[in-house]
This record gives sequence, structure tokens and C-alpha cells, in this order.
Amino acid sequence: MRKLWIAGGIGAGLMLCLLALLVIGTYTAATGLVGAAGGRALGLAKGAVPAEYQPLVQKWGQLCPAISPSLLAAQLYQESGWNPRAQSPAAAQGMAQFIPGTWATHGVDGNGDGKKDVWDPADAIASAASYDCELAKYVKDAPGDATHNMLAAYNAGAYRVIQYNGVPPYGETQNYVKSITTLAKSFEAPTAPVASNKQAAGAIYYAQAKLGTPYLWGGTGTAAQNGRFDCSGLTQAAYHSVGIELPRVANDQWNAGPHPKRDELLPGDLVFFANDLTDPRSIHHVGMYVGGGYMINAPHTGALIRFDKIDVPDYIGATRVTSDGAKALPAANTA
Repeated sequence: MRKLWIAGGIGAGLMLCLLALLVIGTYTAATGLVGAAGGRALGLAKGAVPAEYQPLVQKWGQLCPAISPSLLAAQLYQESGWNPRAQSPAAAQGMAQFIPGTWATHGVDGNGDGKKDVWDPADAIASAASYDCELAKYVKDAPGDATHNMLAAYNAGAYRVIQYNGVPPYGETQNYVKSITTLAKSFEAPTAPVASNKQAAGAIYYAQAKLGTPYLWGGTGTAAQNGRFDCSGLTQAAYHSVGIELPRVANDQWNAGPHPKRDELLPGDLVFFANDLTDPRSIHHVGMYVGGGYMINAPHTGALIRFDKIDVPDYIGATRVTSDGAKALPAANTA
């Protein structure tokens, strides 16, 4: 992913100072982990949901206690990647991926225009929330977490949840519940500091070793590419080196974990830049934060991998990568 930077890289002396900051900051953070927020947050992280859909997700995500805006966002992202014209080989349609038979019985007129249109995000988002809440009612007497049971009913059917008194012992269903609840954290506005990532130091060490390497559009560091990278190729390889598999493209890496605020950034966080600061689909560049307002990044054709400031007008936010967060990303986005 190419980015044209106005400012050049920083000098060698400052680079050495940043390396010292990097080592101290990363390992200090790793020894002082903070817990994730408890309870079910109702807010959405800034920029996590495209602005045109955020009011709908915020509204309908509070339809019943079993769902939340972040959970609804995770489902919609997992189903379609916010594409209102999505259509699967199995004939699932629209942003919420309803098959025609299910839409006929569970689709709702979310915007009150007198039509139930599976291709209209206002109807699709409302219908996804309504269907979730219907499923939650079906399994309300099953023991365990109401949200987990609702998601299991979505995947395996309400009968199986009732039969097994909770999430059934099916690997696919258990993975679905874990994936959606984990992915929801990348859409949730944190109510407490986001836990730091123990693997961040190793990822930074990898990226640091690539300083001075020429940029290559589409580069993933292979021998045939002479070990060169583009921006998301570098961050992908850095986290691969510590056992975390990120998607190839920058705007897909955005959902690999929760989003710390600017003043909560820690070394190892991925920092993102977008053409539209209200729409994560417009992300065009990613770097790895190292502290002090700087990142390691592969900037653009003709440049070397280097340190650059993150505080530029197109900074949209950051992601604290987690192993579970990366695994929760939709398979279609990681291909």
C-alpha cells in the first residue's frame, strides 16, 4: 500500500534515540498489562464503522440485551465487509447476507419506507439485529451467556442450543462464537485502557532489522523480491515472525484487535492512514508504532523503510494486534 509522505525520514542520531525508547517502552509495557473493559460496551470505536452506517449500527445494536453495537458491527463485517451489494455462491444477499427464504420471514422495514429491501443497508442492518434478538428469545432459557447462546443459535440453530443447554459441542459453532465475540472488540470503544501485546517487542525487532531496505510495491519480503516490502507486507511479516498471521492488505489489518486512543499508543501498535477519516475502507497505509510519535514504515516507491511521524492529517487511528483478533478476521479478507 503506497503512501506519499511530505516529510522525509529522520536522522541517524534521532533513530538511535528512538531505538532506545523502543526497547524501554515495549518491555515496560509488557510488564504492566492492563485488563480489558468488563461488561458490554454500547459505544463504537471512532472510525471503526463507516460513517454512513454508524448511526444504524449504534441504534439497532441496542435492540435487545443479547447484542451490542460492536457485536452487530462484527457480524456485518464478517458477513459482507460492509458491502451492501454482496452476494454469496449460496445466494445469501446484501450486507447482512440473508438467504431469500430467511429474508422473507425475518426481514424488516428498517427505514419505514414501506419496503423490505435486502439490498438496502437501512433494512439489512435492522433485520440482522431483529433476527439476532428473535434467536435470543428462542434460547433465553438455556444456561450460560445469552450472547454466546444467541450466536450459537445463529450458527447451529436454536434447537441445538436448547438440546445442549448452551453452546453445542460443535467445533464450527464454538469457533463462530469465539470469532464474533473477539472481532467485536475491534469495533468497541474501550471503557478502560487496552491490554498491551506481549508479542509486540518481537514484531518491532523484526521491523527494526529491515530499516534501510528499499520499498517495493506489493513486496512481502520474499527472496525473489530481494527481501523488500510495501507497508502492509512489512507489518504482516513482522507479526508473522511472532506467530500472528495478519491479512495482506492494510485496511484488513485494521480489524485485528481493539483500537487504542492516540494517547494510549504503545510500541507495536499498528497505526493507519486513510483518505476519509470517517471510513476505514479508505485506509491506504499502515506502519508500526515505536513510541515518541514515530513509526517504522515502508513509505512509498523510491524510499527506504524508515522512521516517520504518525501525526499527519490522514492518521485515522491504531490497532493493538492480538492473536485471537487476527484469527477472528473473515476468511475472505485473509485470502
